[in-house]
Amino acid sequence: MDHRPQAWGRPRDDVYGSYDASYMQTNGPNQHTQSPVVTGTSVIAMKFKDGVVMAADNLASYGSLARFTDVKRIRTFADTSLIGFGGDVSDMQYLDRHLAALSIDEAYQPSAHTLNARSLHKYLSKLLYRRRSNFDPLWNHLLVAGIDDEGKPFLAAADLLGTTFSSPSLATGFGSMLAQPMMRKHVPDEASVANVTREQAVEVIRECMKVLFYRDARSLDSYSLAVVTKDGIELSESEKLENQSWAFADRIKGYGTQTV
Repeated sequence: MDHRPQAWGRPRDDVYGSYDASYMQTNGPNQHTQSPVVTGTSVIAMKFKDGVVMAADNLASYGSLARFTDVKRIRTFADTSLIGFGGDVSDMQYLDRHLAALSIDEAYQPSAHTLNARSLHKYLSKLLYRRRSNFDPLWNHLLVAGIDDEGKPFLAAADLLGTTFSSPSLATGFGSMLAQPMMRKHVPDEASVANVTREQAVEVIRECMKVLFYRDARSLDSYSLAVVTKDGIELSESEKLENQSWAFADRIKGYGTQTV
C-alpha cells in the first residue's frame, strides 16, 4: 500500500500498476440515501381555540452524538403557516429551499393568492409521495399548522411515504409516545379545542418539551416555540426549559447507588 498522506489507501502504481477506475462504474440502478445520518427528533403541536402552538428542540444529532445544538426545525410559510420538520436535516434543508422558492412564486402571482395551511399540507404530501414513488424518499415527518379557509385552526401531518392524517394534537418521533398522552388529556377531540386558551396550550407544550428532555436522549433543553393565529405568527427560536427537576431520577432502578 502507498502510505504517503496524499495517497492513503491506494495501491502503489510502481508495484501493482495503475489503478483501473472502470471497476467503479456500474450499469446498475442509481442508489439513494436510505439511512439518514444527521437527524432531528420530536416536533409537537396542539390546537387551541384561536390557533395552533408548535415546538421543536434545536438539536441535530450526528448518529447518537449531540453534534449541532443550534438547528432551527420550525419554518414559516407566507406568514400564514408553520412547518415542523422531524427526521433528516439535509432533506429538511432541501424542503426549506423548495418552500422559499414556492413562497416567492406565490408572492408574484397576479392574483396575490397564497397557499393556506391546508393547501400547503396537501402540496407537501404530494411532493413526499412522489419522491417515495421514485424510490428516493425525503426522510422527514412533517407537521403543518395554520388557519384554514373557514378561519379555524388547522393541524395535519405527512410522513416520508406521503401518508397524511389530522388530529387536535400531533407529534413526531419520541413525542408520539411521550408527549401525545399529555396533550390528549386537554384536547381529546375536535370539540374540546374550543375550551383551550392560548396560555393553556403554551403551558402544555412547555411541559411536554420538559418531559421529552428528561426522557429522550436525542433532545435538548433549548427549543423553538411558535404560535399561529388569524393575526399572524409569533416564533421564538431561543426558548429554554425552566424549573427543571431531576428528583425523580433516584427512584429509577439502575440509577445511581442502589440500596435495595
